[in-house]
Amino acid sequence: MSAQTNTRIVLAARPQGRPKPGDFRIETVEIVEPAENELLLQILYLSLDPYMRGRMNDAKSYAKPVEIDGVMEGGTVARVVRSRHAGFAEGDVVLSHSGWQSFALSDGVGLRKLEPAAAPVTTALGVLGMPGFTAYAGLLTIGQPKPGETVVVAAASGAVGSAVGQIAHIKGARVVGIAGGADKCAFVRQELGFDAVVDHRADDFAAQLKAACPDGIDIYFENVGGPVWDAVFPLLNDFARVPVCGLIAQYNVIAESGIDRLPTLMQQVLHRSLTIRGFIQREFVDQRPAFYRDMADWIATGRVRYREDIVDGIENAPRAFLGLLEGKNFGKLIVRVAGNP
Repeated sequence: MSAQTNTRIVLAARPQGRPKPGDFRIETVEIVEPAENELLLQILYLSLDPYMRGRMNDAKSYAKPVEIDGVMEGGTVARVVRSRHAGFAEGDVVLSHSGWQSFALSDGVGLRKLEPAAAPVTTALGVLGMPGFTAYAGLLTIGQPKPGETVVVAAASGAVGSAVGQIAHIKGARVVGIAGGADKCAFVRQELGFDAVVDHRADDFAAQLKAACPDGIDIYFENVGGPVWDAVFPLLNDFARVPVCGLIAQYNVIAESGIDRLPTLMQQVLHRSLTIRGFIQREFVDQRPAFYRDMADWIATGRVRYREDIVDGIENAPRAFLGLLEGKNFGKLIVRVAGNP
């Protein structure tokens, strides 16, 4: 890529079920120079997250879908390379939402300046960014963990799940993680300090989960859905709380007729006084100052650890994203688009 071109990845077609490489297209276009009160950003790092699968569908949701031929959306860390905006200088490093491309124009709205000397800038896309805040706000506001309670976390080695479990542990809860494969389970147990971890790929997964939760489950942080939810649901205690953050096992499912399980679910919600609440992290924007303060302290004191899975090259974003939907990443998935500042 020359210094005068922008490599971007656009949505070429809406997926039918599981996305495939042909649903994306790589384009090379000329860089547009910033106008008055604009700045040109060079993307350093791109965050890949499960929610992006929903943006590929033309369906009613909490956010607009990506248009066909539109740049795939996503959070980014970027460097200001040209500025005609009084609030930003060339060389500033910012958190932006510039999507899957190597350069982007911005009017400055929504940018947050980062301090590379204070923390690795990639953490702004993970543990100190949207995934970490999702874990913090969802667990503490909806889950409300109390000392001695049992908290179960799906996708426990991922960016959100790993933070959920560690925050729950800080709050005095007993934490059980669910992850896929021996390596991820070992990481959750040994590096993150969960009290127990269960491999959802095991043939006897439901039995192992039940054994790991002898007193039932008080809080289940839902990231997955599907068979994991089926194993968790019978173990929920009366007054259990279920923050619903994601349903990655169901994002590629094409609706079809089958058994209607909603009546049984609603009956148990009533009989066991369950709280099941979906949420989007931006609902809790007022909590961000507390999150930045608390999470920075927990990382500095070693109470929260994190892992990043970094892939090089914007052209490899589609392949990495498809792997994310299959659980092939190990930690917060990030694409390195350009060099580290």
